[in-house]
Amino acid sequence: MKKDIILSGVGGQGILSIASVIGLAAMDCGLHLKQSEVHGMSQRGGDVQSHLRISDQPINSDLIPLNGADMIISVEPMEALRYLPWLSKEGWIITNTSTFENIPNYPAKEDIIAEIEKIKNHVLSDADGIAASLMSPRSGNMVVLGAASHYLDIPYEKFVEAVKQLFAAKGSDIVEKNIQALEAGRKKI
Repeated sequence: MKKDIILSGVGGQGILSIASVIGLAAMDCGLHLKQSEVHGMSQRGGDVQSHLRISDQPINSDLIPLNGADMIISVEPMEALRYLPWLSKEGWIITNTSTFENIPNYPAKEDIIAEIEKIKNHVLSDADGIAASLMSPRSGNMVVLGAASHYLDIPYEKFVEAVKQLFAAKGSDIVEKNIQALEAGRKKI
């Protein structure tokens, strides 16, 4: 088993929480894990990305080569497009359709979605809308992770346990909202 994943989004959207949940779930399965992340601009609404490599064999590098990613998991659709050079020909894009328009010349949403739809393997989800319907607007990242969970070769129950572990200190209500978001994202596929 080997999965090379690019996580992308904008600061404050929960990319690092997605990485933590996947990492905890992978380690609980006895898998090897390496991660590299860039989040220096996250407080200013800048792009955030992480390379996450999971394998049943030892991993030498934490960086994914161009054309080497099995998956791009994104909480912002334009950020998903930013990392297309890393996606393998058979790779998947799983992304939120809600945009975060943080630049003056942000492209039209329809154009962004049309570009994503050109990729053979893609999943588009209104994660922000689903999270809002659950009365948990900050859990769109878990909706996206739920959609991606089908393609990660890790038992779903491990993600649920990882959410419990990661958010336990924030209280049972936050844990439950994030599990609901994870399940809602998984069911939309």
